[in-house]
Amino acid sequence: MIRLTIVRNEENRTIHSFELSGHANAAEYGEDIVCAGVSAVAIGTVNAIEALCEQPLTIQSEDDGGYLYGEVPHSWTGRVAEDGQLLLEGMVVALKSIQQSYDEFIHVIEISGGADKC
Repeated sequence: MIRLTIVRNEENRTIHSFELSGHANAAEYGEDIVCAGVSAVAIGTVNAIEALCEQPLTIQSEDDGGYLYGEVPHSWTGRVAEDGQLLLEGMVVALKSIQQSYDEFIHVIEISGGADKC
């Protein structure tokens, strides 16, 4: 199962970080549409932030797939923060939509209070 954990700032509810881990195992390797969809949304969001915002996320990943961690830099302010947060919220909406159709393969968790400032 794929697990997405979103950590939000308790004060203003912005996203501080996300962690995506696991494998859907919905089909054979290379034919798993759940895995492909989740990967496309998450990697597309990270790439969009890198291309469109002045300061990319801090990223950790594993070479074999199955793990992606993104953290918002403390230096995000003003327009960069607004744009970056909008892209991250779009990612959450898209992944929750996948969860609605494939809830046996992906689970989205949101946590508040994980960081004091985003």
